[in-house]
Amino acid sequence: MKAPDLAVVDDAGVHPWSGATEALKAAAAHAHLKFAVANLALAKDRATLFAELDRALKLPEHFGHNFDALADVLEDSDWLGKSGRAIVLSHAAAYRKDHPTDWATLEDLLGEAAEFWKERHVGFWTFVA
Repeated sequence: MKAPDLAVVDDAGVHPWSGATEALKAAAAHAHLKFAVANLALAKDRATLFAELDRALKLPEHFGHNFDALADVLEDSDWLGKSGRAIVLSHAAAYRKDHPTDWATLEDLLGEAAEFWKERHVGFWTFVA
């Protein structure tokens, strides 16, 4: 699967992905975006979901491991940086199936963050693999 042009901020959002993460990593580097992969195979419940997101995304020390705190962090320019981010949620199928309410909340927060940053002309991409 070919990676989209991550420099096109208007296309940023939450997207499905079935290719190798290396293609996204290269596209992120080309667009000068920070890149991270969160392995959701390690997420068995909400606590381990937040722990993996915290580890992979290098969230601030004050991150409170709940959805409200995640929403705040995703719209924090100190965490995001000047150029934006590309995030891959790998092995997401099991968590998505086993925790549909949490998944819907997570996907909504990531989509809202993408819209927030789009208005500021900054790319915020999430790929669900």
